[in-house]
Amino acid sequence: MKIGIVLSGGGARGISHIGVLKALEEFGVKANCLAGTSAGSIVGSLYAYGYSPDKILEIIQATSLFKSVRPAWALTGLLSLEGLRDVLLKYIPENSFESLKVPMTIAATDIKKGKAVYFSKGELIPTILSSCCVPAVFNPIQFQECTFVDGGIVDNLPSKSIREQCDFLIGSHCNYISDDVDVKNFRTVIERSLLIAINGNTTVSKSLCDVLIEPPEVGKVSGFDLSKAKDLFEIGYQFTRNNFKPEDFRAYDNAEF
Repeated sequence: MKIGIVLSGGGARGISHIGVLKALEEFGVKANCLAGTSAGSIVGSLYAYGYSPDKILEIIQATSLFKSVRPAWALTGLLSLEGLRDVLLKYIPENSFESLKVPMTIAATDIKKGKAVYFSKGELIPTILSSCCVPAVFNPIQFQECTFVDGGIVDNLPSKSIREQCDFLIGSHCNYISDDVDVKNFRTVIERSLLIAINGNTTVSKSLCDVLIEPPEVGKVSGFDLSKAKDLFEIGYQFTRNNFKPEDFRAYDNAEF
């Protein structure tokens, strides 16, 4: 049985995916294909390259991976993702989808055409940067004669991109909308509004998953709060361990992992 795992975008909350992946490994689940948007594209690519969940967490904590941005001083965005490019090149030096041990698909948004684009071959790192490029926060990515921004704008949980490649699809969604929020400043209002808008495009995507893992506790953590990396990892890990069993990921009696 071929198993697919799809990882949503969500800023710092995407670190919870790493805990989910660790729990799935302990259940004996082995991914045959992966897909991700934004933070999910970072975690998914590192995992597909062969890094263990514990090593990915170590990389994020040691390199401040999600903080790797530089001022762009451009009219189209406030920050540049060049710092993130440098960090990714250090850990995936081949910079190609073909160097990954597990097939990976990454979603980005073509801002001119207003639609999602899915990458699964060729240069890897430019597609990750494109997928992570939050509009008005980061300078848009120019790649393959197109202009790309965050894949989450159109497809924050790219289930359909690999649904036909697998028999059983697991979704890890880190954007649970908690009503336990104090709307106290401009940043909170913007983040909350973006979260609500993005969640609207995941309804169909969630329905395509055979199992959806969506820890409510992540909704209490800001997508900008990188100081909670270890906590987010534990939220994803503990929620998966406590709410699922190995047999939940066996669709058929003859399933093999």
